[in-house]
Amino acid sequence: MQLSLSTWQEVESYLGRSTGIIIPIGSTEQHGPNGLIGTDAICPTRIAAGIEEQTDVLIAPTINYGMAQHHMAFPGTVTLKPSTLISLVSDVITSLQQHGFTRFYFINGHGGNIPPVTTAFCEIYHATGKNNDHAPRCRLANWWRNDAIAELAAELYGEAEGHHATVSEVALSYFAHPEAVKDVAMSPEIAPNGEIYDAADYRRKFPDGRIGSNPALATIADGERFYRLSVEALTADYENFISGAYDEMAG
Repeated sequence: MQLSLSTWQEVESYLGRSTGIIIPIGSTEQHGPNGLIGTDAICPTRIAAGIEEQTDVLIAPTINYGMAQHHMAFPGTVTLKPSTLISLVSDVITSLQQHGFTRFYFINGHGGNIPPVTTAFCEIYHATGKNNDHAPRCRLANWWRNDAIAELAAELYGEAEGHHATVSEVALSYFAHPEAVKDVAMSPEIAPNGEIYDAADYRRKFPDGRIGSNPALATIADGERFYRLSVEALTADYENFISGAYDEMAG
């Protein structure tokens, strides 16, 4: 069930069954010579749609922008300041809270979002104070940080998986949008690795946008495998989250 394609009456009816909602979040940033600028939003959006097919869940519109300052030396990248992203995530949660939602499950496609989003969760919990009877619960699921995903990427690509413009994320985006597949030669085949500081430093060290990867290996067929593994893992994780299983573990 898609929030943007629902009426308010349908949402009210859904809240009679569940107070959980999935919110995909990504980024609009460069992903190397053949990676789509929307990759980090495309992947969680497609995974959320797959979860919707498996269980009764409401899917919020994707937050397509993230904290991507370090990619700003590459045309097409759009970034939010960390404080803006914190405020955005907080406002989304508090708006939905007013309607009765209590379980907020973010499927994330971009590593740079992790600190601001988890800080937003802390802001929400701080505002709640000691009122635990009405305290919301928030969870950030980074789709690529999954043992099954990591094992498949290692099996298929070895060290060529890399750290940015990874083969797995490019493949999953191609599965979601086969009409947008790019055939581009990589030079060198596997990009170098290293640390980065700011956007200028990134562009200087990694001029084509890749870090440690060879996304020319990405295929639609592999992308479907990553998609199915992600849907299976995150459907189970979401169901545990809304059931309160993690609350009991934390206690």
